[in-house]
Amino acid sequence: MNLLVTGASGLIGSALVAKLRTDGHSVARLVRTASVPGPATTEVSWAPDRGQIDVAGLERAGPFDGVVHLAGAGIGDRRWSDDRKRVILRSRTESTRLLVDTLLRLSSRPPVLVSASAVGFYGDRGAEELTESSSAGTGFLSEVCRTWEGSARPAAEGGIRTVLLRTGVVLSRHGGAWGKQLPLFRAGVGGRMGSGRQYRSWITLDDEVGAILHCLSDGGLSGPVNATAPAPATDAQLARALGAGLHRPTVMVVPAVALKLVLGAEMAQELVLGGQRVRPEVLTARGYRFAHPALDEAVRSVLTGPG
Repeated sequence: MNLLVTGASGLIGSALVAKLRTDGHSVARLVRTASVPGPATTEVSWAPDRGQIDVAGLERAGPFDGVVHLAGAGIGDRRWSDDRKRVILRSRTESTRLLVDTLLRLSSRPPVLVSASAVGFYGDRGAEELTESSSAGTGFLSEVCRTWEGSARPAAEGGIRTVLLRTGVVLSRHGGAWGKQLPLFRAGVGGRMGSGRQYRSWITLDDEVGAILHCLSDGGLSGPVNATAPAPATDAQLARALGAGLHRPTVMVVPAVALKLVLGAEMAQELVLGGQRVRPEVLTARGYRFAHPALDEAVRSVLTGPG
């Protein structure tokens, strides 16, 4: 396959590109700053905040068998000011609109677009079990996800099979929110956040990449797809599993009030103290077999394996 990937330098994107290269596929990366591309990789420049994209470069790099769109500013990289929230929203909507508009104008349209979203779509729903047919929630992250997904809608209307990949917490040693917590747990000072009863819908990085590849290859998949393992866990359960995998205690508790002081009340509630209990109903129905469906084994695998 010849694939186009945005957000290829991020945690998920870099793992996806590495897997594609290993499997013998060619990859074109949409990048803001061109570098020396690796083997079987082409770089095409774009600046979505300025509405700029190298259409001629895409034509030369194509035609594409599929597109994976992962670009967007980090949700938890810094405290949410009004300006930061605008950056988070615009980085997703503007890049998606520019990409989709460009794909529809290529001389050969790609047959499939896998466009990132997140389980934040559902909002904080407590212990309610959520599937792709569940309604959107409330709050900033739900608004971001709804608008983000809406920006990809013209691709589907233009005849491109479009998958909206609602990803949960990605388990990896090498980055993401989970990776940032590992040093604390290794030092024996990790533990639950707030009550610990909030659900974390998680997925290993291996399965995140596997789910993307499945969405690219399964012609019957379109619309929302939850990229989460079939066994969502509470924050406390996830903390205990990580402590057990590292052979470290997990008796520490980060109080909700402290999180709100550090992050701000809105960010703390939406990112840490709230949660979603999400099931991957569509992936399961379409025959995707999770490499790591159970939490304890998944944590051990991530701690000892390449991911």
